[in-house]
Amino acid sequence: RRTQGASAPSCARPGRQHCRITDQETNGKNSTARSNDFSDPVYKEIAITNGYINRMTRDELRSKLAEFKLETRLGVKDVLKKRLKNYYKKQKLMQKEPVNGDSYYDYICVVDFEATCEEGNPPEFIHEIIEFPVVLLNTHTLEIEDTFQQYVKPEMNPKLSNFCISLTGITQDIVDKADTFPQVLQNVIEWMRQRELGTKYSYSMLTDGSWDMSKFLNIQCRISRIKYPSFAKKWINIRKSYGNFYKVPRKQTKLTIMLEQLGMNYDGRPHSGLDDSKNIARIAIRMLQDGCELRVNERMHAGQLMTVSSSAPLEGAPAPQMPRYRN
Repeated sequence: RRTQGASAPSCARPGRQHCRITDQETNGKNSTARSNDFSDPVYKEIAITNGYINRMTRDELRSKLAEFKLETRLGVKDVLKKRLKNYYKKQKLMQKEPVNGDSYYDYICVVDFEATCEEGNPPEFIHEIIEFPVVLLNTHTLEIEDTFQQYVKPEMNPKLSNFCISLTGITQDIVDKADTFPQVLQNVIEWMRQRELGTKYSYSMLTDGSWDMSKFLNIQCRISRIKYPSFAKKWINIRKSYGNFYKVPRKQTKLTIMLEQLGMNYDGRPHSGLDDSKNIARIAIRMLQDGCELRVNERMHAGQLMTVSSSAPLEGAPAPQMPRYRN
């Protein structure tokens, strides 16, 4: 598990911080958290160092990152700055108060659905999930440990549009032979149970944007007349996390742009749900390496999309269970 030295130069990998400087938001309500006291001199040291880092050239940033054995090649200049700032901040705070390395999720489940679609996506069109992928990211090893992928047979509009086939690469024959959504969801849940998620290991769901859970899964559960699954009621929207952590506008949080800003290329076929999920996982890995503590930031409540405060306690998703059928 994550072991880190107390002094800055001895660490090979930075730790994690919240994806926003959120301690100020608590307004001192958590009196037990010493790190919330911004009058501590350590924060002045961090602010001064951040000023030095802001004035560094790209070559100076790379040199300093190399000194601490951090990634020097990947990422635009702002990403390199953030990597170095976060490393220094984490080391200073660890000297002040050791961090409990066991408090974070053991796994992150990355999901990126593919759904039926038509060119222009007319507003009255009802999207049905046709691919259910899951990529299991181990937060301790920072590696993709396993993947799940099954196609789904749509029921309301069983015939795929040519646009949908061209976009996703999913053919009519593939969905015709697939199981319907309730059976695929049952298979996903069994796969997650076999990996002891929510029992032995803590985990969170992660998506690229809000739509996968708040729209596609929400609509699909209504079509299939099943209740919304409890394990998917909260998730990490990586676009929000990325924008907050690297301080970039929303228009720079599309999948291909995030990859490009981090010095990576898309690997695989765009709009393949499994390939998209793997690439999202690569972004998550890089963010964790750069010191971001990816946290749940969105949830479903009474069928509506809600924001989760970044100061909320870090809680893993429940053990997955098959939802009941609606009356």
